[in-house]
Amino acid sequence: MFIALLNELAEKSTVQFYVRARPGMPSTKALSLMEDESIKIDIAAAPEGGKANAELIKYLSKEFGVTKDQIKIVSGATTRHKLLRITNH
Repeated sequence: MFIALLNELAEKSTVQFYVRARPGMPSTKALSLMEDESIKIDIAAAPEGGKANAELIKYLSKEFGVTKDQIKIVSGATTRHKLLRITNH
């Protein structure tokens, strides 16, 4: 699911993409690429007190092999449609 984004991160040291978050799901996993190019991701945390955002960042840090500090929610911190930026420097 993340191969093209991983390649872009390796090439440019930064990548931005949109996520359609689905909090409150049984497990955290990437599901599909949407028509608008955003990635639908189930999140195994409730959308309260930043728990879902923290779980999303934890999941993406593992998938991209970066620290949590290298992932930033650029916009949409309080919505389900989020713009994320990942850097590897």
